[in-house]
Amino acid sequence: MLDAPAGWQGESDLITDVLVVGTGFGGLAMAIRLAQAGFEDVLLIEKADEVGGTWRDNVYPGCACDVPSHLYSLSFAQNAEWSRMYPQQPELFDYVRRVVADYGVRPKIRFGTALLSAAWDEAAQGWRVETSRGRIFAHVLVSGMGGLHIPAFPKLPGIEDFGGKRFHSAQWDHGYDLAGKRVAVIGTGASAVQFVPQIAAKVARLDVYQRTAPWIIPKPDRAFGWAERRLLRWRAYRAAFRKYLFLSHEFRVFAFLGNKRAQALGTKLARRHMERQISDARLRAKLTPNYTLGCKRLMLSNDYYPALARSNVELVTEGIARVTADSVVDAAGRERVVDAIIFGTGFEVTSAYKHWRLTGVGSQSLAGLWDRTGMRAFNGITVAGFPNFFMLLGPHTALGHNSVVLMIEAQVEYIVRLLKQLKATGVAAAEVREDAQDGFLAGLETRLRGTTWQDGGCDSWYKDEHGRVSTIWPGSAGAYQKALRHADLRDYRLLARAGVSVAV
Repeated sequence: MLDAPAGWQGESDLITDVLVVGTGFGGLAMAIRLAQAGFEDVLLIEKADEVGGTWRDNVYPGCACDVPSHLYSLSFAQNAEWSRMYPQQPELFDYVRRVVADYGVRPKIRFGTALLSAAWDEAAQGWRVETSRGRIFAHVLVSGMGGLHIPAFPKLPGIEDFGGKRFHSAQWDHGYDLAGKRVAVIGTGASAVQFVPQIAAKVARLDVYQRTAPWIIPKPDRAFGWAERRLLRWRAYRAAFRKYLFLSHEFRVFAFLGNKRAQALGTKLARRHMERQISDARLRAKLTPNYTLGCKRLMLSNDYYPALARSNVELVTEGIARVTADSVVDAAGRERVVDAIIFGTGFEVTSAYKHWRLTGVGSQSLAGLWDRTGMRAFNGITVAGFPNFFMLLGPHTALGHNSVVLMIEAQVEYIVRLLKQLKATGVAAAEVREDAQDGFLAGLETRLRGTTWQDGGCDSWYKDEHGRVSTIWPGSAGAYQKALRHADLRDYRLLARAGVSVAV
């Protein structure tokens, strides 16, 4: 490719063809597939001191995945030795590190290096990147940061005055002993559903503050027996099992796409699950959602409801009025003294981009653009006005029914195919055409009509501040994979060194 612009030859400066930000599933898959496609000059930067992304950072008690292990893994790096149907955090973290070792990725990673800013250089047709450890010039910039890495905190009056312990589930303080403590858990999202049962028996009292009740269905988790694990070492059986898991999860999407029968079946399953585990009618009423199943993330748990039914646990639904130095006061005026507050309030998913300092053609800020328009991207991967910039798990590509690893791999393969075409034609950069992006987004809006994500009667992290569903893919994972099988250069403006369009 091209050389870096003048002034980028300092000792701390690096030059690379492809810069990948983040070393979770996305960043690692991108680096591995690029290497296999013949792209040797690839660099990864990671703000932490180890790989793993979500599965490195989230170490709260009970942290686990809601997708089966043999489906929540890379297709080209399958693990025959999963111990359980649903993997827990330590095993997933080990898996990611093993993938790094098996594919020799670690030497390409620059740890302790946070992305500070990136600016498109039109003359050099590349990205000037500022990091916490110096500057990097990259012809191609790939974000593997995902949306689950910036903890979200509610704005509670008086929270700064609280004198006890407080932390977010994604920043769990294992040095703080919860035994015998009075604890307030704020939020009932996926993390809280997992860690509340783990701490309920240890604490003296647990107050769980719920703003919106989640729909919860049973989690069919179990350990793999020795005979089944032996079978899973057989590649053909493992492939068939993965295919079965894929198809069984694909069918769930019909409930979210508005199929009334599928919605009724899912709702019936969730209600029966609650009725079996909660005998108190008043508690069941508090725990029954007032929106369509799937509008918010559907939870899987066998022990959350029993934890809430414990005598030392109280579910508070009145809302929080304020926090004092040693208590939480609800909207009804009741004050509950606590020693610790744990936030189970998720992440900044639809607003994570506000922390990015990314500027494209004409010094246009991505954050400023999306503040005006909402998150918009072609195929959820690239944005008009930002050449040679690609995202993994960008807008419109999260799933509510299947494994996001499937989406990541589809995106990785698309980017590799596109870059191979650019390399073969000698083109310096590609910028998605505005009309191609608009056409893709118009199709999304059409498919979202009538879905539970759009019309299910709730507010969720699926929607942005404009009220648009900007995170979820409104279809099956298979449909997305099919849509990304071909990278069509006609969807792009092809740029030479001087920024002149190139005919395809």
